Amino acid sequence: MSMRKEFKHYREARVLRRDMTEAEERLWIYLSNKGMVGYKFRRQYPVSKFVLDFYCPQKKLAIEIDGPIHLKLQDYDKARQDMVERRGIEFLRFKNEEVLENIDNVLKTIKRKLATSKMKESNK
Repeated sequence: MSMRKEFKHYREARVLRRDMTEAEERLWIYLSNKGMVGYKFRRQYPVSKFVLDFYCPQKKLAIEIDGPIHLKLQDYDKARQDMVERRGIEFLRFKNEEVLENIDNVLKTIKRKLATSKMKESNK
């Protein structure tokens, strides 16, 4: 990928960090500052030509929060997820409503996944 295209994805990530959805902001409260059982998460993290909502480099775990727009983008989301998973990154997906209405269950699911995922050799 050219430097120009790569820079574009970093700029896009910066804009997305500034304009997070309500559900993303709510989950970020629990993920930031190693709040999730000591694991560092990054928000709006660029991987290849995509931007992940949240990413834990230590466990190579992506967390995606799907809003209503994702109902129209299911094929795109599947292709995107497949490409990112080929890089060894696992996914957890939650709907906006799950985060906003049942954050405790979302947090339990994330903690369970962190506990069962093996440590990854690369922190990239």
